[in-house]
Amino acid sequence: MANHTYVLVHGSWMGKFCWVEVVPRLETLESTVLTLDLPAHGDDPTPAENASLDGYRDAVLNVIGDRHNIILVGHSMAGMVISAVAEAIPAQIRSLVYLCAYLPQNGENLYQLSSEDQESLVGTYWRQEHPESYSPAWVAPEGVVKVFGADCPPQYQELILQKHRPEPVPPLATPIALTAARYGTVPRFYIETLEDRTVSHQLQTLMLSRAGVQKRFQLSSSHCPFFSVPDQLVAHLTESVE
Repeated sequence: MANHTYVLVHGSWMGKFCWVEVVPRLETLESTVLTLDLPAHGDDPTPAENASLDGYRDAVLNVIGDRHNIILVGHSMAGMVISAVAEAIPAQIRSLVYLCAYLPQNGENLYQLSSEDQESLVGTYWRQEHPESYSPAWVAPEGVVKVFGADCPPQYQELILQKHRPEPVPPLATPIALTAARYGTVPRFYIETLEDRTVSHQLQTLMLSRAGVQKRFQLSSSHCPFFSVPDQLVAHLTESVE
């Protein structure tokens, strides 16, 4: 089996811890797997007020370095990040895989896209001390499992809750610049999650209707398929590069 290099990028309120079931499964398939904590996420010490979409992009570029033929996977918010990375280094990316992720078009930001989500529970449990100043936001503790992982094993529901930390807000409102000549040359795949209450399947379907991809896959899962259905997720990740 050919050795593939995967770079896995987590989404909002997550960190590289979310890939704990996925990494060994991909490595068993003789793949190289790289993960990271984005600035101000996971165990990264960057203060939330210093986070930016450009900073997220640059953190991923730093992990990739001079590697080529990268399968770049973005979960949730990281759909914005991997899109920006592909715009920066299209020749180094073999494919983009959007995992229940925001799938932007040029000029869009995450706030715009999420405002069209009629079935997400995030708004119900969104908490923010100073909305007018874009202060960090979090999901109320009683909503974390409902929002992210109602179908996850109990130990991972506990992990999601334990690792939850306030999310930097300005990057979510930052428009992305994408061009057909760069981003548009990279093949794109999308893994849909049918029981998602964070980025609902309603929104996933809407984004896919506007921004085409080469192939779509579906999982009967919440927003955390890396915990709830890791075997099926890895099967789709490998199918997306064949």
